[in-house]
Parts: sequence; structure tokens; C-alpha cells
Amino acid sequence: MEEGTSESLGYSAGTVADDDYDARLWDTREDCEVRQILDRIADKWSLLVIAMLDCESMRFTQLRREIDGVSQRMLSVTLRQLERDGLVSRTVHPVVPPRVDYALTPLGRTLHETIKPLVTWTEAHQEEIARARAAYDARAHGPTP
Repeated sequence: MEEGTSESLGYSAGTVADDDYDARLWDTREDCEVRQILDRIADKWSLLVIAMLDCESMRFTQLRREIDGVSQRMLSVTLRQLERDGLVSRTVHPVVPPRVDYALTPLGRTLHETIKPLVTWTEAHQEEIARARAAYDARAHGPTP
């Protein structure tokens, strides 16, 4: 192999300390577990469900009312996926009519603690991002009449 070339596109030995974070090491294949988990927890509905369940357990109808724009089907799918991943628990109460509560699991709580700084950053920089978007749109589309 020639000097200065790497063994493969994903090979990065010697470039990053073993304990450092390196996104280049993520596997980009669709069947990669890390990618699947990130796809799940980073979608907007999952983040909103996790945020809503931070303070209390909630019923499906409460969640649907609180999360603007989510359809019944999308909320059902999201809750099922979060339950499968061990982030949300589903408790069925033996009453008539049936009552089902959703709550964060201990694992889900650790995820919420991780995403809170992202939300805080977003809130702190939303005006700056809005100005950048407006400037970009003005350059891309020209002046509006």
C-alpha cells in the first residue's frame, strides 16, 4: 500500500484516540444497530413523546392532544417502537373502559437527560438560525417583489 493511503474508506487507525468520539466509525449500512437506534430516537415524534413523558405518565389521548400534528397512526407506531426499544413502558389497567398509560423507563429517562441540552441549544439559537435561513433564502431565490 502506498504511503498516505488508508486501508479502506472506514479505516481510521491512528487518527483518533480510542476513547474519543468519531462519527466516521458509524456504519452507514441500513442494517447497522447504531444507525437504526439513531434513526428511531432522532425522529421528531420520538423526541416529542420522550419530552412529554418526562414529568408524568400519560394516556394515548393525552399525548395525541399535546403533540401538535401527530396522527393517531403515527403516535401508535412511535409508541410501539419506543416500547420495543425499552424506552417507554405501556401499562394496561384492568378497568372498564380499558385504560393504558405510557411512561418513560429508566433507560428512557437517561435518553431524556441526553436530549435536554439539544433542546436548550435549539431554544438559545432559534433566532440566529431564523436569520441564517432568511439570508440563505434571499440569496437562493433573489429579492422578493
